Amino acid sequence: MDRFTGMAVFAKVVDTASFAAAARHFAMSPAMVSKHVQTLEERLGVRLLNRTTRRVNATEVGQNYYERCLRILSELEDAERAAGDLQAAPRGLLRVTAPVSFSFRHITPAIADYLAAYPEVSVDLNLNDHYVDLLEERFDVAVRAGPLADSSLMSRKLGSIVHTVVASPAYLKANGVPRQPSDLAKHNCLIYTYATRQSAWHFVDRDAQEHVVRVTGRFLANNGDTLRALAIKDAGVVLAPDFIVEEDLQAGRLIRLLSEYATGETPVHAVYPHSKYLSVKTRTFIDFLAARWTRSPQIKGNGADGKSNVRTTLALSAAS
Repeated sequence: MDRFTGMAVFAKVVDTASFAAAARHFAMSPAMVSKHVQTLEERLGVRLLNRTTRRVNATEVGQNYYERCLRILSELEDAERAAGDLQAAPRGLLRVTAPVSFSFRHITPAIADYLAAYPEVSVDLNLNDHYVDLLEERFDVAVRAGPLADSSLMSRKLGSIVHTVVASPAYLKANGVPRQPSDLAKHNCLIYTYATRQSAWHFVDRDAQEHVVRVTGRFLANNGDTLRALAIKDAGVVLAPDFIVEEDLQAGRLIRLLSEYATGETPVHAVYPHSKYLSVKTRTFIDFLAARWTRSPQIKGNGADGKSNVRTTLALSAAS
């Protein structure tokens, strides 16, 4: 039998000095009340109540146990009330993990605005471009770019990232401008090592024909900003997320290549434990990101229809 229920029943018997009154309070039979008390006494190995035909009162041990029960039941009630309060309004510590470069430009500014909107929430942000186990490391939510494999976790698609092939003017002057995807095989390509298909770049032409190019290069890195820095230094060609190279394209430090070919999109998901008891701080944070990125020119937002019932794990792909 449930121990807390037994304690509550015992305490009510002592309060009312009556099995019948306790039975009426809990809408159970007097026999069930007696069973709860008997179970407690058998577990403790002591007599808690003195029973007569006219009266019920606590033994010395029972009185001490009764006082402790009141404190425990009060703490339990407070804990349940606090848990309900946490679900009523966002508050407490929210632990988030996300890719490094993407976080600098999108997650960190979003968190600043989220904290302003929800002053009772604090955020612990972990920046990491590799796999992080949410359950083992006790994160509330992960933002992940790339395809997601099956697992017991849940996901919501927040949007998509578009990629662009770029190189510096000086590199192109020295090595020539690639006119079609197959030309990239002759170039020094800067390769993102966390990409699902790091040495195979995929393109789709205007006739919906797919072109797959096996690229090689003398520099590999697990961070998109590092590859961008090498490209600006005339080191090679890079397939980079738009959000990383947009300012460089506008400033002329990098040149967009093969613009008549589509390079595909990388989905961005919020990944989180099963949603049956999803905390309000986690839910509001995910909703906040989805609404924000619907308006972002650098991310194809998924909007309010972005919820997914696909169960996912944390697999990284080509957007850091």
